[in-house]
Amino acid sequence: MTVPSFDPHELLAESRLGVLATIKQDGRPQLSPVMPFYHQEAGVIYVSSVETAKIANLRRDPRAALEVTSPDGWSWATAEGTAELTGPSTDPNGPEVQALVDYYRTAAGDHPNWDEYRAAMVADRHVLITLTVDHVYGAKVN
Repeated sequence: MTVPSFDPHELLAESRLGVLATIKQDGRPQLSPVMPFYHQEAGVIYVSSVETAKIANLRRDPRAALEVTSPDGWSWATAEGTAELTGPSTDPNGPEVQALVDYYRTAAGDHPNWDEYRAAMVADRHVLITLTVDHVYGAKVN
């Protein structure tokens, strides 16, 4: 019997739920559930986030890791890299919000009301995390 090969890049590309690890000021990890989008050709992972502890951590230390698992829990993949932050913005038509629009279009397609989306990104102080991936690894357990 042939066992299909496992590619952690594929699991990262298909996963829309993961855990982002950042580094707290005291050096311990801080874990946050996120909805990532992996653009494999560009070698980056995008995450939209409000300003929370993970954003403060990344402003201080941009190193991060993202872990995803398969729906059955038997496979996992981790991507490590360095994050760049875009935003937040006070201008719904500014470049920071446009970066969030571009991310949304790439990850999810068209939005039913772009003006509403732009206003929400400003009101909620959204930040786009762009994690440049340096290393990917993972395993299929069974």
